[in-house]
Amino acid sequence: MSATQTRFPDRQAAFARLRDLAARPDGRRITPLFAADSGRAERFTARFDDLTLDISKTAIDEAALETLFALAETADLEGFRRRLFAGEPVNVTEHRAAMHMALRAPAGVELKAALPGGVDEAAALARHERDRMQKFVAAVHSGEIRGATGEAFEAVVNVGIGGSDLGPRMVTQALTWARNDAKMEARFLSNVDGHDAVEVLKGLDPARTLILVASKTFTTLETMTNAAAMRDWIVATLGEKAVTAHFAALSTNLKATAAFGIAPEHVFGFRDWVGGRYSLWSPIGLSIPLAVGWDKFQALLDGAWSMDCHFRDTPVRQNLPVLLAMAGIWNINALGCATHCVLAYDERLKRFPAFLQQLEMESNGKHVTLAGDPTGWDTCPVVFGEPGTNAQHSFMQLVHQGTRPVPVDFILAAVPDHDRPQAHRILAANAFAQAEALLRGRSEAEIRAEMQAKGASAAEMDLVAPARVAQGERPSNTILVRHLDAFTLGRLIALYEHKVAVQGCLWGIDSFDQWGVELGKQLAGGIIPELQPGAKPGHHDGSTNGLIARFLELRGEA
Repeated sequence: MSATQTRFPDRQAAFARLRDLAARPDGRRITPLFAADSGRAERFTARFDDLTLDISKTAIDEAALETLFALAETADLEGFRRRLFAGEPVNVTEHRAAMHMALRAPAGVELKAALPGGVDEAAALARHERDRMQKFVAAVHSGEIRGATGEAFEAVVNVGIGGSDLGPRMVTQALTWARNDAKMEARFLSNVDGHDAVEVLKGLDPARTLILVASKTFTTLETMTNAAAMRDWIVATLGEKAVTAHFAALSTNLKATAAFGIAPEHVFGFRDWVGGRYSLWSPIGLSIPLAVGWDKFQALLDGAWSMDCHFRDTPVRQNLPVLLAMAGIWNINALGCATHCVLAYDERLKRFPAFLQQLEMESNGKHVTLAGDPTGWDTCPVVFGEPGTNAQHSFMQLVHQGTRPVPVDFILAAVPDHDRPQAHRILAANAFAQAEALLRGRSEAEIRAEMQAKGASAAEMDLVAPARVAQGERPSNTILVRHLDAFTLGRLIALYEHKVAVQGCLWGIDSFDQWGVELGKQLAGGIIPELQPGAKPGHHDGSTNGLIARFLELRGEA
């Protein structure tokens, strides 16, 4: 059966076919696929330069793969790719394009994106702001731009939340892992909890600290609360006039940034076709080149652009974001998996799962189609993860022996940036062994034979053997690269960005809006006045009213 022979009238029929395939006697098993096909590993592995994606340890066979490609035809994935790169409003509910790819397009490349006004401006606008960023970074590093007392800046604090924090924080931590070549110390303030600000400011010298306020609208409550705290910190030590010298803004609200005291030449903007979780490539990511240098930031952009071109130009059957997306679609919509685990066997990527949580769950945590109808099928799983090998000593117990399969992405670099080769071999051995253990499992018969060989009694075997059984047949993907540098990291991030977009297309949802985060913000705005001393709860449910009253009582402010 080929993709050209399979046609589905709608997505519902395609998802029904996937469920039927999973319901076959061995439809959920993986080991029989390897037993029947000695070349399976090679045929279900795709490469883009040194980046290797192995999806062979999933229950996808030829019939399932052809059904997935047919689903892509039904969903018009080819048309979606064209619309995405043409700057058409793929963010349907907000009437916006999603042109974050323009942020990393090299000089001389025109994306021909028809943005408002009918002008092909995406790449040109991105380059203009990128040039301003580069000059600013160079001036800070050279000491041309200094603090109010004439001291050179040694630390940068990024004040933001969500996409204005997770991406820059993750990348900066990954690329300054040993701090031996960092240009500046980078810290990140995101939580409105005052404990976070206390920790971030610990040991910093105000005279040598540059502060970036990252908020497109310059109105985000948590960010502006923290920005005000940082402003008070600077003013208390250096005076009101120091604000202009010590703050820069990553925003489009020039009126608000001016009122805060930030000079217009230190405000870096971006357009509404840059979504928050896709914004680390924009001025929102200014903390990255300040911390690691412009060359590494440019390499990060170049790596992402290389994946953009691969995704845009490569046929779907060899397209890494498409294949990674299809493995996820199979696990979710055929097997019913509701969770997805990301294990980066690299300490430098310890914040990568948190970054992916927002990227995937904010993008595809949707229950209605582009037409506003209930999907009728599951969408995004719950994403979680930790660095390996730490995870093996915590939640991997559930992944191996829990009652529900949890698909896993294993991520590993072959060449480390340290001089402990044996430690890296042990790390790699654990990554490969975990994936193999999820696939193979261990039967009770094997365990009993092993225990018997060690002299265990029958009673001991009866007690212990069932508890040691690992069912196996649990799916995983492996992503292997040669070396984790800035270029490779950019490529890896863009791989997941496009994977998410492909899945949204196949599910028929808007991957680029995020209305689900609005309601809580609105309600919080109404509750804040009710938490002042002596205030009375408003018109809430009984639980919320009771908790507000108890909160004030515990503070002695009722």
